[in-house]
Amino acid sequence: MKKLCVIPARGGSKRIPKKNIKDFFGKPLIAYSIETAIKSNLFDNIIVSTDCKQIAKVAIKYGAEVQMRPNKLSDDFTGTFEVVQYVMDTLKKKGGNYDYICTIYPTAPLLQSKYLIQGFEELKNSNACYSFSATSFEAPTWWAFKIQDGRCKTIEKKYFDMRSQDLEATYYDAGQFYWEKTGCKSDDIFFGKDSIPIIISRYLVQDI
Repeated sequence: MKKLCVIPARGGSKRIPKKNIKDFFGKPLIAYSIETAIKSNLFDNIIVSTDCKQIAKVAIKYGAEVQMRPNKLSDDFTGTFEVVQYVMDTLKKKGGNYDYICTIYPTAPLLQSKYLIQGFEELKNSNACYSFSATSFEAPTWWAFKIQDGRCKTIEKKYFDMRSQDLEATYYDAGQFYWEKTGCKSDDIFFGKDSIPIIISRYLVQDI
């Protein structure tokens, strides 16, 4: 049972230039994702996909393999799926076939290996196609409203008289890791019936 980890890390971040290798408490940001993947002892290969030689150098230093991606997969519009697919297709040409693929973002320094392991184990022992990190919203989303013409417009009026403790919790993508069972086909969206959410405490989730 072969497992691949892909860490997509392009060099062209607009909000924080070179953020993937910015110093974060004494180490480049991406180092945390690489080290967590290594610590999990799950993966046959850990590959950083990048277009940046500086990122490549850091990735190798911290124990990952590197695949340089083409410019067409390094713009502001290319999604993670296309990058991971390119890595898989390239490895397949070299005889590399994997049963499970895990994408870890390079900006997830709070990710813990136990959640990677939990995500893999729950996916392996199910008929689901995916598992991913998720966390709960801090405030009840049932009370959400839009602003229309400068005034509030409720989305669901019937929930506004309910106490917060009586409302069902809602969750969102924590943006840390995504497991995929290769060959598993789903007719739903990624965050649908064929996905297992691995719930992580809110204090361990930050969007960088």
